[in-house]
Amino acid sequence: MDLLTLTLSKWFSAHKSAFFVWTTVILLASCSTTKSDKVVVPTQQQTDTFTVVESDLTAEQLIAQAQLDLAANNSSAALSALLKASALFIEQSNPHKALWLAQQLKPLALTANQGYQLNIIAAKSLLVLEKLPLALQALAQAEQLVENKQQRHSFAYYQTLASVQTQRNLAIAALDASLRAFDLNPAASDSDIEQLWQQLSRLAPWQQQQLAKMAAPNVNGWSQLLTLANKFGHDEARFKRYLKQWQRKFSSHPAQVVVNNLLQQPPMFSNQHHNIAVIIPLTGKQERAGKVAQQGILAAYQNDSDKTLHFIDATTTDMATLNATFAKLNIDYVIGPLLKENVNRYLAQTELSIPTLLLNLPSNQRLQPHQVALSMRPEDEAIQAATTLSRQKYQQPLILSQQDSASRRIANTFSQQWQHISAQTPEIVYFSNDAKMQQQIKAGLGVDASEQRTKELNRHIKYSIKSEFRNRRDIDMIYVVGLPLETKLLKPYIDVNISPFADLIPVYASSRSHSTQIDKSDNRDLSGLIFTEMPWQLDSKLQNKALLAQAKKLWPNRSSSLQTIFAMGFDSLALVDKISAMQDRIYVRHYGQTGILQLGEDNILTRSLIWGRYSRSKVQEIALD
Repeated sequence: MDLLTLTLSKWFSAHKSAFFVWTTVILLASCSTTKSDKVVVPTQQQTDTFTVVESDLTAEQLIAQAQLDLAANNSSAALSALLKASALFIEQSNPHKALWLAQQLKPLALTANQGYQLNIIAAKSLLVLEKLPLALQALAQAEQLVENKQQRHSFAYYQTLASVQTQRNLAIAALDASLRAFDLNPAASDSDIEQLWQQLSRLAPWQQQQLAKMAAPNVNGWSQLLTLANKFGHDEARFKRYLKQWQRKFSSHPAQVVVNNLLQQPPMFSNQHHNIAVIIPLTGKQERAGKVAQQGILAAYQNDSDKTLHFIDATTTDMATLNATFAKLNIDYVIGPLLKENVNRYLAQTELSIPTLLLNLPSNQRLQPHQVALSMRPEDEAIQAATTLSRQKYQQPLILSQQDSASRRIANTFSQQWQHISAQTPEIVYFSNDAKMQQQIKAGLGVDASEQRTKELNRHIKYSIKSEFRNRRDIDMIYVVGLPLETKLLKPYIDVNISPFADLIPVYASSRSHSTQIDKSDNRDLSGLIFTEMPWQLDSKLQNKALLAQAKKLWPNRSSSLQTIFAMGFDSLALVDKISAMQDRIYVRHYGQTGILQLGEDNILTRSLIWGRYSRSKVQEIALD
């Protein structure tokens, strides 16, 4: 018997009465209960080293057994019985008792295996009690024990981790844990596989790419199946052909069950629309934006002569008359309105039941099943960027943002998402567009403090000291939220304010920092800058290069904001006949010029963007996700 066991045995002998008080308190305590469906408890015994062993006894019976073991001076058996009892309290919807007992037993654990089990029990209990940060902390302690002993994690660990990350709304981390749990589950059923598929099908393409990099078991086959479903799920003949190719390539993959179901599913309802009303401003202050959207729609329309377009001026039209207008024109689909205020007015006409693709988000109204909205929110871009960059092993980002309201929203969203994932809150430094910019950047990087220290030292000594400034060393990444001209001024300020003794700090930016107009000029000052962008604005495999060449010839000096509206108009017509497929099959995506679009449960289309980098005065697409 080792020293720890002997010490524990002596402790039990000397404190039997106190221990019996503990068990009595557990039995008599009036703890609040929580519905057991908040957490999934493993139902089968696992064969790996670290596992919670099942028992045919109830928790109360195990506690009684522990009392008998203590009476017989068998402290090891008592501890084992109490550990099982702690686990069973969760199944009995008593998370408070489970947690309390697990916490009391942790200091008494004889082996790393017992300590590991107790941490998982604590994490499960805290999950049911909705104490997610504490549940993560308990899982981190279990992780440490695994690393120290160079053991594998158990099914229960990954299952609990998946539940915690799902509750935290971190889909990538949750699915990685779910895939690992599935691999350790010998009793996995076809319904478990189908559930995994349903969860994976909801991932955006950029999320899929990050999940694949985490290298969970079988993830390569899942990833390729998702890509096929995203690209070809709306085209049944092609999709089935590619599915059969996938079956041959991944003959032993668990998703064979999913593929068989996909091959046997009934055909989709074909919903072709022929008379389309387009509601955009064709006069007034926003006429230019409306005309550009119209040009984008017409660019897509030239390839589809089976439709008739009816353009309606949102500026002069009384929305209350639309129902009669639509009936007269036999309209079966609506694109628009474009402006938010017109979207709100349109949705206020509750009698309108024609399928509609809104080109802006409403202020607060909920969308009806026949209404879909295309989101161009910059906040979505910030969430993608923060999630992606937080997985690049950066620890302390600095956000440099302009002070306008749109930039502030993007900066705050990036910061909140980073904090949500890593529990670290990035610092935000706001800069102005005037001569104060350089000083504000110096302050954000800590350079001004370094210069001030040198001045103070020179004041107190006889000789003048020449020194190199030093920037802050706690910053390992910078995210810029600014317009193109300001970013072009800002990037050199960042470069010259990095100490020669320090490593270069990588600089990333939102699409607000990129402009195809700047690309035409000398952009060496932007070298190394990495940013998110839509395919239409970046030379990429998704870009419609023939259309872009034609558009540049017709409108060579069009601004980036108008380019975005043109691309949105182009995508909107292509979406008209595809949205029904996206509603019917959640895995279908549209690879458009504004991004890779997917339809959420809220009937809002969101985008996955791509990444670009300035390199040697060129801009090129890179794979960062």
